[in-house]
Amino acid sequence: MLTSNGYRLDMSPHRWGELTDSTAAAGRRDHGELWQRLRADGYLLLRDFLDRQTVLAFRRYFFGALAPTGLLAAGSDPADGIARTDAGTDGGTDAGTDRALLRSTLFGSVVPGAEYQRLCTDPRITGFFGWLLGTPDAHAAVHLHRRRILRHTRPGERGVGVATQAHYDLLYLREGTDRVLSMWIPLGDCPAERGGLVYLERSHLWVLRDEAAGQLRPAASITADLPSLADAHDARWLGAEFRAGDVMIHSAHIVHAATDNVDPGGVMRLSTDIRYQRSSEPIDWRWQQHWHDRDGL
Repeated sequence: MLTSNGYRLDMSPHRWGELTDSTAAAGRRDHGELWQRLRADGYLLLRDFLDRQTVLAFRRYFFGALAPTGLLAAGSDPADGIARTDAGTDGGTDAGTDRALLRSTLFGSVVPGAEYQRLCTDPRITGFFGWLLGTPDAHAAVHLHRRRILRHTRPGERGVGVATQAHYDLLYLREGTDRVLSMWIPLGDCPAERGGLVYLERSHLWVLRDEAAGQLRPAASITADLPSLADAHDARWLGAEFRAGDVMIHSAHIVHAATDNVDPGGVMRLSTDIRYQRSSEPIDWRWQQHWHDRDGL
């Protein structure tokens, strides 16, 4: 059973499916096939794209940096990312965590820090986007948006607004080109119970039609009710089990969301989403500052 913001997903064959793996095409450097898949599916799933140990090292760094806030279970290894579970005085899942220290560490040190920058500009990433956004024979100059989001989700957090609600990225990126590609990186293994990304199958096609027709949505999530959205479009949600080193690349038009973390071992999901585009195309100026949860985007 999977849930998102407390809503239970319909796992029947007409409402649920598996993401298509594009790793083989990427390994062959088949530029044409990858673009064909992006246009048809709106996403690429690439297994073992990043070095696993590099990803796990960043996971250790992240949770190690936040350990003084009381986020982690006492005596646990930061690389495991096991959440503190004692209820404390206010009874919440993050009770006992120094929230002010967590915010200042995350936004003042981790997000603008050199470790995060190195991860997001790993040569495997920059080289791949340069090749994919260029031609089979010539790389494009590419631009990484400075606003990059790091999310950690504790098991047991419930209710609307905990998991990322259904949306497509262009809702928040209207000041630049719509030819932006996002990369979602699970920073650690992410089995289904830990709450990965899910995509509404072929939703980018109706989003493209609506956008072309001028039916522009406001900069807000579409809904937290994933089952009803699938019913409304007679479509399936697509998901997968992810491992450290896997990445998802998706267009700015495909509808996606996250599922709830119900990991029985208390393991937190950590992930980041970053965005690349051709440097020659218009760049949304609002995304050129470091991410902050009060930046208005």
